[in-house]
Amino acid sequence: MRKSLTRTLALAAFTAQALAASTAAHAFDVGIVAFQMSSETHARVANAAAGAAREKGWTVTQLNAEGSLPKLAEQLDTLVNKKVDAIVIAMGKPVETDAQLQGAKEKGIPVVGVMSGASPHMLFDVEVNEYATGAQSVLYLLGKMGYQGNILSARFDGNSGTRIRGKMLDAVLTENTAVKDLAKFSMARTQSWRDDVRNGMQALFLRHQGQFTGVWASFDGQAYVIDDLLQAQGMKKGDITLVSVDGSPETYRRIADPDSLVTATMMIPFEQMGAKAIDSIDRIVVKKEPKETVVAGPYLFMDSVLVDASNVQKFLQPAK
Repeated sequence: MRKSLTRTLALAAFTAQALAASTAAHAFDVGIVAFQMSSETHARVANAAAGAAREKGWTVTQLNAEGSLPKLAEQLDTLVNKKVDAIVIAMGKPVETDAQLQGAKEKGIPVVGVMSGASPHMLFDVEVNEYATGAQSVLYLLGKMGYQGNILSARFDGNSGTRIRGKMLDAVLTENTAVKDLAKFSMARTQSWRDDVRNGMQALFLRHQGQFTGVWASFDGQAYVIDDLLQAQGMKKGDITLVSVDGSPETYRRIADPDSLVTATMMIPFEQMGAKAIDSIDRIVVKKEPKETVVAGPYLFMDSVLVDASNVQKFLQPAK
């Protein structure tokens, strides 16, 4: 009887050890898809999420859709078929990939987006409040202009965030009629978008030379092109006010540069958003915390921050 009990206890201990080893062998597997890694903001989110996941000991499958909707859909299908434990999408397209997201939900694979937009098939999307961010960028521009004068604007309607920012520009201008948007350039969704911005804004500058004191850009990449064009024309910092949205070391460098015309940006915390997506998955999926304790509704909002000459030194990378 005692020998039988000893054997039973030994078998139970062995089974527990085997189960623990099996669990340890299956690390939590997260798939991370960036819509276009050649875009700095997409890469910053995806790389931060991947880094945060690896710090937790998770297995990471990181993919790049290279700006292609068919490839994005294909990669989501691949992750679903691989049966990863969770998916993070940086700047995804929920409407265009509805079938893939539905497939993930049906297989019990939670999906968290970052700056992607909401979907009934996703847990939620990590965002900044684009309405507030866009309005604040415009109000800063108008404030620097004394709420009077003319501006030019560079827009991008192919992304929900930049589209909302442009709509907030229009909304603010309807209530501040002493400021007029002389002309707007709308960027196409192409791999050669920089050339598109350069050609489009150059045409506006030539047509409205000397008629504007402000330029609003929907994201920093556009502002770099605009800054280079205006510097090439001999314009100096302070000649006009140039405001955009995103925030990056290059933007901060330009804000601090006495030769650059970039005046301010609304800093979006891309790295923190990628890390927040992983932390939220850990809390909801791994630790089984109720979703409502992590996020209320389809969006988890994080704050954007205005960066200009008054605080840019806090954001500049120290010299190495």
